[in-house]
Amino acid sequence: MQIKSGRPVEFLLAEDNPGDVRLTKEALRDSKVLNNLNVVQDGVEALAFLRREGKYADAPRPDVVLLDLNLPKKDGRQVLEAIKSDPALKRIPVVIITSSEAEQDIMRTYDLHANCYVAKPVDLDQFIKVIQSIENFWLTIVKLPSNLND
Repeated sequence: MQIKSGRPVEFLLAEDNPGDVRLTKEALRDSKVLNNLNVVQDGVEALAFLRREGKYADAPRPDVVLLDLNLPKKDGRQVLEAIKSDPALKRIPVVIITSSEAEQDIMRTYDLHANCYVAKPVDLDQFIKVIQSIENFWLTIVKLPSNLND
């Protein structure tokens, strides 16, 4: 599957853990969906990518953002708040994928309009299954606006 225009699905992964980045790449590589995974390692880079600033001037608009909460420079909560308060970005689905299972983190991110919250499994096989489930849900079940890339 791919977006109606025939282009690959664009993911933005904001994650500073190299192991989680590698596992996410592996999970998406084994996918039936043609996709591009763009990776940034901190919150400042995530916002620059989304706003197409500096070295990200030609960055594609993501169809889905996978956002870790515990990022350096600007944490995931700050990034989420910036995304959802920006008229140009607020419709992009943001999936929080983090190691935190704290109720206050869950409540805070939903208060900031996260589209969903997923706790990272510790087990490697489960991690891959979770990423593939996120991809399947957001790209085959959910109906997304067709003009996210405008």
